[in-house]
Parts: sequence; structure tokens; C-alpha cells
Amino acid sequence: MEKIIIYQVLPRLFGNLNEHCKQNGTLEENGVGKFSDFTTPLLKKIKKMGYSHIWFTGVVRHATKTNYSSFGIPPSHPAVVKGNAGSPYAISDYYDICPDLADKVENRMEEFVALIDRVHKQGLKMLMDFVPNHVARQYKSIKKPNRISDLGAKDNSSLFFAPDNNFYYIPNEKLTFVGDGEEYTEFPAKVTGNDCFNAHPCHNDWYETIKLNYGIDFLNEHTKHFDPVPDTWKKMYDILSFWASKGVDGFRCDMAEMVQVEFWNWSISKIKEKHKNILFIAEIYNPGLYREYIQTGKFDYLYDKVGLYDTLRNVICGYEDAGAISRCWQNLGDLYPYMLNFLENHDEQRIASDFFAGNPFAGIPGMIVAATMNINPLMVYSGQKFGEKGMDAEGFSGKDGRTTIFDYWSIKTLRDWANEGKYNDENLSPEQVKLRDMYLRILKICNKEKAITDGLFYDLMYANYENSEFNSRKLYTYLRANEEYVLLFVINFDSSDIQTKINIPQHAFDFFRIPEKKQISCLELFSMERIRQDIFPGCLFETDIPAYSGRIYKWKK
Repeated sequence: MEKIIIYQVLPRLFGNLNEHCKQNGTLEENGVGKFSDFTTPLLKKIKKMGYSHIWFTGVVRHATKTNYSSFGIPPSHPAVVKGNAGSPYAISDYYDICPDLADKVENRMEEFVALIDRVHKQGLKMLMDFVPNHVARQYKSIKKPNRISDLGAKDNSSLFFAPDNNFYYIPNEKLTFVGDGEEYTEFPAKVTGNDCFNAHPCHNDWYETIKLNYGIDFLNEHTKHFDPVPDTWKKMYDILSFWASKGVDGFRCDMAEMVQVEFWNWSISKIKEKHKNILFIAEIYNPGLYREYIQTGKFDYLYDKVGLYDTLRNVICGYEDAGAISRCWQNLGDLYPYMLNFLENHDEQRIASDFFAGNPFAGIPGMIVAATMNINPLMVYSGQKFGEKGMDAEGFSGKDGRTTIFDYWSIKTLRDWANEGKYNDENLSPEQVKLRDMYLRILKICNKEKAITDGLFYDLMYANYENSEFNSRKLYTYLRANEEYVLLFVINFDSSDIQTKINIPQHAFDFFRIPEKKQISCLELFSMERIRQDIFPGCLFETDIPAYSGRIYKWKK
């Protein structure tokens, strides 16, 4: 079994080598990355690092202040675009490619298909966003098939809701937004993407988007109108089918929980009839919906943001003890293998930022846990392994500890690694090389050790809470094992080295059918050093763990 390890990239930023970006700069001033920056040598390096999938964020054409009208692309009104580049989640044409990313705008689809081919030739798989809940306020498809009417084209806009309307309307009310000195008006007003059911969305709303109608009448006790199949369902299925036919290997589905689970059951089942290995990953934040979106919705994996991410962040920052990790997985139970683990993505603050840990090495113990606790997928965001701080004031997003998704910008850590296309260590600091190497060791261990990719998990924390020689506030320990090998994990979230002894109880030996042995040879997988230890029920396994790090001991059953 292969461990799914996803590398998230925002191509607009990834390949941009401009060292002199200005706040709120235009494309001409700040530059932009391209599909062509993902060369065959670079993709080979990404594969060699241990990744199985690349999630290309911001591929589909979205609202932007850059004017491409000379290429027949309708311009966006600046008052309803966030930043100069625009949000990748304010889609303006589901069937089109973001022109920023093409060397030749007129060949943008061909360049994207060529990228898919390059990715596949290196043994990698491609993920892209599917944004089902909302679109840009001025959505207009110029690339849709002729057999399909455009979203909203046949709507009855005099009604708040109609089963086959694609949008929701606020009859007899006008929406007005002012930006860049220009006024945008909409009549009748459409409901805003974050379920803002009035004509006056504020700056903190998703004011640049409008919500799609999947057959729920929100003003009539959320009644469902799913039979016959709503028009929006058919159109969104066609969009999924379109991209699957291009060779995309999976979709990260934006705010999937805001779209009814019945649609996912219907559409994912149909897509998988033709593309059985395609992945569907749901961005979802309501644990009460997890089981329904896996079992009924047919998703392969769900974001584990409010579970493991939030827990690890709290442990890293010292807000919770390491034992909180045990409570986290216990709450998930049998759903754990379906969760996508991560510590960074485009929505979250960077580990090294002033708003999170302020130190990229503080995230290493969390990454070890996220990567090795279970068989489920792991995701790493570009720049994470070099300690990107995300502390630039790029433009619309401001200095918030995140890497902007709204602005044209360039990321210094990625520029340093890129080194004008060489992608080597020449411009990296010793600390960056050390951090990067630790990430690569974690990924290598994930890919190599079958006890991680398909073994069972056993939490040792309960057996060590009363162990006076074990610091349960800062240490987390567990076992992974398959039929051949046992792995003992001891993770240190503290800023200081810790000497400890771990109690391995009788029940763990029974659970894994581990033979009782004395003086066995263990290999520590980070240092590759061998030690001899007594391994028997109730033994105290003695070890030292460096600050912000961990030990993984491997022995044969």
C-alpha cells in the first residue's frame, strides 16, 4: 500500500522569482509563476522527495483585476475582486484555465494538459480544486460546451428560490459594492457565497462570490428539492467529468460541507463509474458530518483541520499537553484512516510565523505525528520545509502569517531553493538545509516502512501517565506494527532535550503478538544508530529525545 503524500503548490507564487515585489503590485510589477516552471527536472526532484501527488491550487480561471479582454476573456469589476490577482476560489469559468499561468494565453488549456502529462511521466498524480459552493459574482463561461447553458442563464430571478435556478436571489433589492473608486451594482442581488442572505455583505463576507443552489429552499425550513435532479447538479457533474477526462487524478473539494451530501453521493458515484481510481478530498470543518460525507457522500478523505491540526497546533504552542493527541484520535475512532493530515496549507498560518510557533523546528514533532500515526494521507505546503514565515504584507491579505492567495507575489524561501531553476542548496541557509533534511527523512520513513503504510496503531500514553520518568506534557509515544516489524515512536514537543523511559505494557505485546525478548537490536530510523534494549512486558525502554524532534525505534518481531 502506498502512503499518499501531497505537495500543495500555488503556481502563481511557486515559480515567481521576482526579488522586488511591491505591496499591491500588479502582474506587470510583481510577476507571476507559470505552468512551465514545473519542468521535468523539478518534478523528478519532487517525486524523489517522497511525494505521490501534487495539488495545483488556482488552476481554474477566476476573477482578477488583470485585464485579458484582448484574448476574449471578460474583465472582472475591481470592486468584487480581492487583491490584484484575485481569489482562486472566485471561479469565473469552470471550463477555463487561469490565463496568468500560461506562457501563451491563447494556449492555456494545452499548456495545462502538457503539465498533466509531465506530472504523470514522473510517476506523480495531479490534484486540482473543485469549487462547488460558489462562483465569482460576474461568472461567465466562454469555454463551456455548447450543449450546456451558462450558470444563471435560465434562472427566474424574481424568486428567492426555484428548484432549477442555479443561484439564490434577493428580489427587489440591489447590491452595491465600491472598490478602486468604482461602483459595482447587482439587481436583483444574489446571495453571497458564505450564506449571507441579504443584499449587504460586509468586508469579512465572501462578498466577491455568489452561492450556488443545489435544491435547498433555505427560507422554507431547508426543504429539499432533489427529484427531479436539479439543474445545478447536472452542470456541476459535467464540470467534474470535463476535468477528469483531461487526466486529473483527483479533486480537493472546497467547502464541501456547504453542498448537500446527496449531491456528492450522486456525482462522485457517477464519476467513479468511469474513473474508478480518482480521489475526492473534502474540505470540511464539522466533525458531526464526517461519517455522513465518507459513507453517504463517497469522499475518499476529509480535512482533519478541527481535529488533529488544531490539536497539534495547541500542543506545539503549549496550550495543551501532548496527551490531547490521544483524545483527538479517540474522538475520530474508525474514521481516522479517512482523514488528511497537515500542519500548513493556503488557509492556515505558517508554522514559523509570529502568529503560530515563530520557529519552523517547533513543527517537526507535529509533522512526525501527522505523518506516522496512521495509514491516512499527509499534506505539505510548498515553502513549509524551508521554514517559510508568511510574514510579508503582500497586499489584500496583509501581514497575517499566511502566504497570500489574493496577490501577485514571490516567496523568498522558494526563490532561494529554485536558484534560477537549479533547485539546489546553494542559496539555502544551514538552518534551512537542516529543516529540509528532517522533512525528507520523515517522508522517506513514511514511504519505506510498511508498519506505517499498512500497520496497526497502539497509543502508549495511558500506560505512561503515572510513569514518573515520562513527561506526558511534552512527550507523545505510540507503537506501529505489522506482521514483521514493530516501530516505537517517542516524540518531543519541548524546546529542550529529554531523557525518558517508556513503559510498554503487556496489552501491547498481546495486541501485536510481539514475542517477549531480552537484549534485542533496535535501529533508530532518524540517526540510523543501533542500540540494544530489553523488550518485554512492563519494560522501561530508555532513550533520549532531542528538542523539537523524535525517535523511531524499529525491531523485528
